[in-house]
Amino acid sequence: MATELTVDVSQIPVIDISSLVSDNGLDAVANQIRQACRDTGFFYIVEHGVDKGLQNRLEQLSRQFFALDLETKMQIRMALGGRAWRGYFPVGGELTNGKPDLKEGIYFGSELNQTHPAVQAGVPMFGANLFPEIPLFRETVLEYLAVMTQVGHAVMAGIALSLGEDASYFRDRYTSDPLILFRIFNYPPQSNPQEQSWGVGEHTDYGLLTILKQDDLGGLQVKTKSGWIDAPPIANSFVCNIGDMLDRLTCGLYRSTPHRVKNVSGQARLSFPFFFDPNFNAELHPIEIKGAIVGDNKNERWDKASVHEFRGTYGDYVLNKVAKVFPQLRQQVL
Repeated sequence: MATELTVDVSQIPVIDISSLVSDNGLDAVANQIRQACRDTGFFYIVEHGVDKGLQNRLEQLSRQFFALDLETKMQIRMALGGRAWRGYFPVGGELTNGKPDLKEGIYFGSELNQTHPAVQAGVPMFGANLFPEIPLFRETVLEYLAVMTQVGHAVMAGIALSLGEDASYFRDRYTSDPLILFRIFNYPPQSNPQEQSWGVGEHTDYGLLTILKQDDLGGLQVKTKSGWIDAPPIANSFVCNIGDMLDRLTCGLYRSTPHRVKNVSGQARLSFPFFFDPNFNAELHPIEIKGAIVGDNKNERWDKASVHEFRGTYGDYVLNKVAKVFPQLRQQVL
């Protein structure tokens, strides 16, 4: 049976981050972020400073790409991206919890040429992007990556303040050179909401912070203590959610929240998740939070895995996670 859904934006607060973007963090913003991270792990951000024209251009160019025939799109398929793990995958080409997702998409990351030390060393997930031959596509994506990286720093400053730390806590330790992962997803319409098939099945994100631009069609659902709710689009906002690594760093005080996508709009749905993660070589250590007790909820989690047992660098961690999403590329990259 399908789960009853309610639309209750009050459970996913809307936070004005203009003071963070201007590098003038306020206690009020930190308090709102703290409550959101403890209650739902999700919140909308507005007044973020991201140019609306840039967002519109990104959406228009993305629709232009996904309207191409499959043979043309496969000219930038992920297999050609090699160790950089970039490029296009068709519907069903990405897995969530071992099941194919009903979406297609393109993977991007920081644009690095052959002179970069990590590229020369063959480090996985470092390298050049694959772009379609659509005018302004490359320029638009790279501009968006640069702008969203600054938004990521701003939101993480707010999260640091919410934990009683200096605004620069994460940047000083883990995100001075963040691992940037950007996806553009296209979800074909699913006409029957009763079907037990998903654009993306239930999961949590594995990094620090996700900043999501979604189109105006909806489809994102968030799991709360009272059940699944919709996270409907709000004009000129982004949806933020914390990932497993922030869950681990805060000893479970801030919980990564399961979410999923089903597109029942009858139209193709676009989403643009931007993942702001720690430096590839960083070793992450839990923050000493007064009164915090590690509550390992692995038996309740969708994947039955503990986010608190991992030891090693973030690179070790993220490669293991991504390899499960694209098992056909595992041998090529790992």
